[in-house]
Amino acid sequence: MSDNERGGPEDDLSLPKATVQKLINEMMPDDIACAKDTRDLLIDCCVEFIHLLASEANEICEKETKKTIAAEHVITALKALGFDAYLPEVEVVLQDHKTQQKVKDKDKKSGRLENSGRSEEELLSEQLRLLAEAKERYRTQHQ
Repeated sequence: MSDNERGGPEDDLSLPKATVQKLINEMMPDDIACAKDTRDLLIDCCVEFIHLLASEANEICEKETKKTIAAEHVITALKALGFDAYLPEVEVVLQDHKTQQKVKDKDKKSGRLENSGRSEEELLSEQLRLLAEAKERYRTQHQ
């Protein structure tokens, strides 16, 4: 994706100021304050970092002729840009995300069965019927 497709580098990408302020407050000692212009500078640096990382990940994605930037592209981009120190934390976050996604997908599937209004016996019976039909179709197609 080129700059033209994204709207150019002058996109007004910003980060939520309250979130950034919270992060700054959590990381700074209690006896030190952060001026508004310093916070704004930190936000600008973060935005620039995001642009840099996204651009590198996009190039890696395009080299692989993929259409979607995957987490692995971002990890490779971090390595290519020399941000290896971030990798352990990023990989932990990625693993947590994958675990949460599996749980969410499992909950969706089990929720569908629970919301079907049919008993476990009815569902098993339906599954056996469908399996028998599939076996019969396979047998008739391969005779």
